[in-house]
Amino acid sequence: MTYALPPLNALRAFEAAARHLSFKLAAHELHVTAAAVGQQVKALEARLGVQLFERLHKQLILTAAGQAYLPGVSEGFRHIADATSQLKPEGAVLLQLGVHASLDLRRLDLAAFRSAHAEIGLRVLQPAGLHELVEGKVDLLIARSLGHHPGYRCNRIAEGTGLGDWLIAPEGTADCPEIVSFREWLRAQAVERARTGCPPRLVGGVGG
Repeated sequence: MTYALPPLNALRAFEAAARHLSFKLAAHELHVTAAAVGQQVKALEARLGVQLFERLHKQLILTAAGQAYLPGVSEGFRHIADATSQLKPEGAVLLQLGVHASLDLRRLDLAAFRSAHAEIGLRVLQPAGLHELVEGKVDLLIARSLGHHPGYRCNRIAEGTGLGDWLIAPEGTADCPEIVSFREWLRAQAVERARTGCPPRLVGGVGG
């Protein structure tokens, strides 16, 4: 059976905006900009041929069509989330990695890590930010930041100054074997990229 589905990113944008009745709050939840949420919703409305929101001055209101659409979309995401939570990656230890929205996961070659560390079950949450790390939804995080977070150990993934990608883990768990394994694997991968002239690289650290 082929499912006639709109793009899932557009559905996520609609569902989050409809729950919050705010593009700004939906953007915070999804770790994107409010403009990106608005564009996704506008594209979804164009695809469906139905207006889902009334956009008033400083106020977002669901239309009758939006109100009718929201419960089914939310229930669908709940089913997917429940099914996903029941899956257990292979490995004696589960490592949950958060990744910021704009990072292309192909850069990380996580299949190579899983192959090299069969004892670690790696699960990825994207998008994710410091909020998910603080709440314990992920064990470590690749974040787009300045890398200075008290109480967290930060290693920069690419050389340079200012904003960049950092591997961030709580100080209390930063030396757990599975986190050390991922950090060392990422460093080895970075060294290899540096040797072949292909960035990015994992360099120095910032303590909490």
